[in-house]
Amino acid sequence: MPQAIIVRSNSNDPWHNLALEDYLMHNMPDESSAVLYLWQNQNTVVIGRNQNAWAECKTAQLEDEGGKLARRTTGGGAVFHDLGNLNFSIILPERKFRLDDTFGIVLSAVLTAGIEAERSGRNDILTAGAKFSGNAFRTDRGFGLHHGTLLVNSDYARVGRYLTVANSKLAAKGVQSVRSRVINLTDVKPDVTVAQLEQTMEQAFADYIESTAEPGQEWEYRHVVDSDFADAPGFSDLEQHFASWDWRYGESIRFDTEIETRFEWGIVRLGLLIKNGLISSARIYSDALDSDFISALSGQFENIKFHSRELADSIRKFPETGGGFVTTRSKMLSDIASWIEEQGW
Repeated sequence: MPQAIIVRSNSNDPWHNLALEDYLMHNMPDESSAVLYLWQNQNTVVIGRNQNAWAECKTAQLEDEGGKLARRTTGGGAVFHDLGNLNFSIILPERKFRLDDTFGIVLSAVLTAGIEAERSGRNDILTAGAKFSGNAFRTDRGFGLHHGTLLVNSDYARVGRYLTVANSKLAAKGVQSVRSRVINLTDVKPDVTVAQLEQTMEQAFADYIESTAEPGQEWEYRHVVDSDFADAPGFSDLEQHFASWDWRYGESIRFDTEIETRFEWGIVRLGLLIKNGLISSARIYSDALDSDFISALSGQFENIKFHSRELADSIRKFPETGGGFVTTRSKMLSDIASWIEEQGW
């Protein structure tokens, strides 16, 4: 019998909470079960898998003021978490993982709380024309993950205090536009609470399970908390991984050449280290949602001549396995290759 597991974390530590999310995704009870995981972080900046921590966040200021930097396993951009924000993670079998469905769960939950909202762009949910939810996705080992934020009553001042807005995003939208795009749900409905949204998310998840069940299929519903996994094999190792300097910050390289641009599917910054005319090391930083694809691309440059045409051709030959969540991988490859070729190296 498949299980619908609802997990709540009583911890506000981002490294613990992200470790539990990863553990849940890779330790499902069977190939048909589903998870809704609800969690909150205190005074935390969470960056995407392929982002440069120092470029996205004022890390020293954050840590001096008692905050924590965390890195998630999905793509997308940097976000600020506090106790005015509710995080959700939906984990489903990959064969049933459709973004229209998972976004539908969130939209239904918000509507039940009395707020009309709509999906917008590649990964946002808006109300009253402004963003209150950013989302990211990945698939791995037969399961899909959709996680995101729900800004209920978050501290706007700290968002601007710790996050650094990319120059390309400022050029495209302007400082005031970037700030004005964010809204708390209490700005629209003053009496809405995190506890209320936890309840409506659980109900919307259960409604989804029932509406997509196969004829005659029965589900076992389980409610658990994070402490139930404290002694699970491998969980403490995951916590150490997500808390580690290597995972959160990564290797800092002073590249010989760095370029940056903005595509419709995300910002890309490319750093190249050159030795004897060959690329000895390369790194792509990006807020693109297809994190696995971006991560794999970095290795495509190594031992290639530092020549625009050769680098572009190498990118065009990269396999397109998988379709990407929002933008096709063929489109991403074409955009990056053309951009590199235009550099005229």
